[in-house]
Amino acid sequence: SLLAKRLSPFVQLCHRVVDGLCGREPPHRGDYSTTWSLQEWLELLGSLTALFRLAVVNKTSDEVVRNETGLLAEAVLSVLRAREEEIRCALLDRTSSISTARLQDFDWQLKLALSSDKISSLHTPLLSLSVDVQENGAHRSVTVEMNRKELGMLISSLESANKVVLQLK
Repeated sequence: SLLAKRLSPFVQLCHRVVDGLCGREPPHRGDYSTTWSLQEWLELLGSLTALFRLAVVNKTSDEVVRNETGLLAEAVLSVLRAREEEIRCALLDRTSSISTARLQDFDWQLKLALSSDKISSLHTPLLSLSVDVQENGAHRSVTVEMNRKELGMLISSLESANKVVLQLK
């Protein structure tokens, strides 16, 4: 059909955006410089990349994608559904490659600091957390001491990281 023929270059662009997201050759602005200005190109590229990434991570329904993309919905959906698993794998690889360190073991102790060199009466609970990490075959131990507020921030960060990992599975 005429519409499919007109959308074909956009579908190809979407595939190239997914290629870039998956670590392969992304689209080059020079190929599209007659169609979009530099600012339009950067906005389009950023929007499409974010759309594909979030649609896969959040398992977005076709209806929501259609509402977000309007007239271009079918082109975006065809690329998204055809390459969804590839995008998911690339995002998981990118997430797991942040660090090669692996947690081997941990131990914790709860202490009550009664005083310090600056304050004679402190009565502050402190958590001492020791973690054994293996990185590139070498073992190392890391020990940190946290007050209640710092422990709360650590727990929140770990819960957020766990949510992201669960969404990517």
